[in-house]
Amino acid sequence: MKLFSRREFSASRRSKREIPSGLWTKCESCAQLLYNKALEENLRVCPKCDFHFSLSAQQRLNLMIDSGTFEEWDVALSPIDPLRFNVPAPYLQKVQEAQAACGMTDACLTGRAKLEGEEVVLGITDSRFMMGSMGSVVGERLTRAIERAIEGRLPVIIVSGSGGGARMQEGMFSLMQMAKTSSALMRLDEQGGLFISVLTHPTMAGILASFATLGDLIIAEPKALIGFTGPRVIEQTIRQKLPEGFQRSEFLLEHGLIDLIIHRRQMKEMLAKMVRCFRVR
Repeated sequence: MKLFSRREFSASRRSKREIPSGLWTKCESCAQLLYNKALEENLRVCPKCDFHFSLSAQQRLNLMIDSGTFEEWDVALSPIDPLRFNVPAPYLQKVQEAQAACGMTDACLTGRAKLEGEEVVLGITDSRFMMGSMGSVVGERLTRAIERAIEGRLPVIIVSGSGGGARMQEGMFSLMQMAKTSSALMRLDEQGGLFISVLTHPTMAGILASFATLGDLIIAEPKALIGFTGPRVIEQTIRQKLPEGFQRSEFLLEHGLIDLIIHRRQMKEMLAKMVRCFRVR
């Protein structure tokens, strides 16, 4: 066994401290240590187990739509503080911090875009903004987008990635958005419109319990966590061990909650094919 002098040991510790941070990411699924640059080049998909990491709304746009075709709607809508919520920190302070970090005014963006030449109405939630939770602005933006789709007879695609559900800092105002978005989608359905719901990791709580599971077609990325509440909470409540892979995309496909699992690389192509099939009808 090699013995180190005090000087050699101190030099070794300094060398470790000098290694730059933020270069590696540990896969949530297989625990593989991934070099960040390689992970980005692979569309933030683990090359070992195919786990799909979360993407920002802008990254989704870059992957899904034809370049330069996105027209964003309702950018000026921004959250207010109807309840003057201050626990554990002032709500507006948290909103401002999220806005500065994400460059977005709230947790979703909506607009009109083209998908391989097919015009669609698009909504994307962003989990970086307060876990993609749905407050009044998110619900209003999505509802307005659906209403514009009805007027223009355009298909609707909403990409959900929310672990936050309804935003507790807005109380009942937030919960109302579940009913409001669902009602708008009912009107879309009555007019013969198409709604494709894309579920990504993680899609949870009030988002899942409202618009995310109302799609004519419900698609998910591989290994996404999808459910109303997390498996650990369920196990603690029912005091039973859950099945392997419970609440993951593959489990939900097998049990009929979703229709398809599509890899991120094929998502744009497959969505365009679905929209074309709808237009033929």
